[in-house]
Amino acid sequence: MSNTNPARGMRDFLPADIRKREYVINIIKEVYESYGFEPLETPAVENIETLTGKYGEEGNQLIFKILKRGEHEKTGEADLALRYDLTVPLARVVANYKNDLPKFFKRYQIQPVWRADRPARGRFREFYQCDVDAIGSSSVVVEAELCAAASEILQKLGFNDFIIRINHREILRGMLNAVGIADEKQTDALVAIDKLDKIGKDGVLKEFVQRETGEQAGIKLLDLFAKLAAAGNTDTISNLSEFIGEDEEGRKGLDDLKRILEFTNLENIKIDASLARGLSYYTGAIFEINVPDLAGSLGGGGRYDALIGMFGKEEIPACGFSLGLERILFVMDERNMFPADLQNSSAADVLVTIWNKETIAESLKLANDLRSQGLRVLLYPEADKLGKQFKYADSINVPFVCVLGESELTTNKVTLKNMETGEQKTIERGQASEKIKK
Repeated sequence: MSNTNPARGMRDFLPADIRKREYVINIIKEVYESYGFEPLETPAVENIETLTGKYGEEGNQLIFKILKRGEHEKTGEADLALRYDLTVPLARVVANYKNDLPKFFKRYQIQPVWRADRPARGRFREFYQCDVDAIGSSSVVVEAELCAAASEILQKLGFNDFIIRINHREILRGMLNAVGIADEKQTDALVAIDKLDKIGKDGVLKEFVQRETGEQAGIKLLDLFAKLAAAGNTDTISNLSEFIGEDEEGRKGLDDLKRILEFTNLENIKIDASLARGLSYYTGAIFEINVPDLAGSLGGGGRYDALIGMFGKEEIPACGFSLGLERILFVMDERNMFPADLQNSSAADVLVTIWNKETIAESLKLANDLRSQGLRVLLYPEADKLGKQFKYADSINVPFVCVLGESELTTNKVTLKNMETGEQKTIERGQASEKIKK
């Protein structure tokens, strides 16, 4: 007997799951559109050269590659891949349609991505990202708006304990310069720091040694992170300024963060000097959103001013934020955050019964009449005992049943049963829709 489970790290979504997903997606779309972002979609499959070299050492290893067809399958050679995120495809689109897009292009995109990762609690190989990006401006007003939009979405979904962690790649470079890490080793150092949440201080130090980025440099950085962990934003900026000294890149990053904090005016935004984000394309401010009961983030993003230039001659500034739909749904399910009417929702407003084979045409006509008046109508598919038809309606939470029996057909009426109260009334057929809607 064959295995009926989906592939590891993939999932099937039953009707109740889909309703929850659509509830969250609709709120995300509503907020993004209120900020003037437009929808965009890109193919599930990209040319492999589009994706490789954009995500850093570890990201490249997680790309799902597609073998070349025909004889090339024997060689293991790949020419295509499933998209790893929505940001690199966006950069390709902007470079390709540069003359067709507005100077300041604001887009949102809600589609699945694939990563050859190890599945874990709340972590999957296929998952949806809900991205919002602003292209064409270097102003930190962009970062402020992205943080505000993400915050508004989570508040509308019912989250009240999330933190937006923020840092800056130039501040990180200033810190690495301050502890004497050479330019050619700084990417290795950032990869190690990015794992702090997963492998802890000892694990990061071990990686510093393995990557030959300097154990003492690692100790100094980890001591700084520990010192700033509980500090407020003002004290963190003051301490970072002292630590970085006159490093030009680091001071520019600090100035950017000060202005972002000023423009967002959000109470739940915190500078985290240890935030690195592993993707290599980030060039400026970086963010992550966390809640206390989830290892990992609900979303993240940052500025990537050099990425679009990889696909064309012109460098175009860009900044984006991505919410992880799966993570949000996972936490909302665990916390029972979905509205009660959504959790008890059904496929239809009313079920129309079939009395016998001779009355099928009339039941079909009644169902279509009710649909034309804006109701969701489920027609029981065959003639059966009335008790069985009521029992079926109750099992799938349909709130009303329209009974069309011999006596109702003779008098041009229907019997309407309220499944919650058990009350039954025989009424004119033309009144059924109004009664159900009330």
